[in-house]
Amino acid sequence: MDYTRLKNCELFLFDMDGTLYLGDEVYAGAIALMEDLPRLGKRYIYLTNNSSRAGTDYITRLRRLGFPCEAENVFTSGMATGLYLQQNYPGARVYLAGTRAFHRELKSYGVALVNDELGHTEAEDVDVFVQGFDTELHYEKLDRAVHYLRRGAIFLAANPDWVCPMPRGEVLPDCGSICALLTASSGIQPQYIGKPNRSMIDVIAKLTDIPNEKICAVGDRLYTDIAVAQNAGSVSVLVLSGETTPEMAAAAERRPDYILPSVKELHEALKA
Repeated sequence: MDYTRLKNCELFLFDMDGTLYLGDEVYAGAIALMEDLPRLGKRYIYLTNNSSRAGTDYITRLRRLGFPCEAENVFTSGMATGLYLQQNYPGARVYLAGTRAFHRELKSYGVALVNDELGHTEAEDVDVFVQGFDTELHYEKLDRAVHYLRRGAIFLAANPDWVCPMPRGEVLPDCGSICALLTASSGIQPQYIGKPNRSMIDVIAKLTDIPNEKICAVGDRLYTDIAVAQNAGSVSVLVLSGETTPEMAAAAERRPDYILPSVKELHEALKA
């Protein structure tokens, strides 16, 4: 296989769950790859659609698992949502259905949230409703969401993932599944901020001064990790260590640039 395009990439964006690890199980070769990238002249960012944790939480988690990680190495859909609100809806009254960590993340971007960290509020109307991967979801948040959406609030969502993979073949309902419930209840479709929206890569390209075509997105999901690279004109690497099976990859309408069993093989390709 010709790995020229892959080797020409200067920045690698790594999905985490299903790509580098699953739960607390780190995949073979994952840490060695991340440690070796600087020696190979490559920069890297851990890029996740998971808005249930703040960027600082990921630094702690990744280091605990043994991965090298500094603040500049993490970018989440929660951070992207904060930037989007900051740039497009400054001063807007926002209700967030998300975790306490996501709540603090949006506050750090100056977002005017009308609810507290638990989702409680007395506001009758808001400008924007935001849905995240809410592992602290309760019915009051769903009730408020439908109320606001039916009154004309803009519907933003951190990411479209249906499920979050877990060990032993289990999954958690993710942001996309929660949004499907809200759409069925309100009739309103969300605008998703995270992958596959190309803005995730466009923002990073601007921050790092690396053109899109020199950026490579690595992940286990065709409809987010691979699609974001294709939408942004970047290089894509699908690893078969997570959600996507070889049969799913073969049937894909738009094939990734590279398909590898795991990030261990990616490391070998970059060293070859």
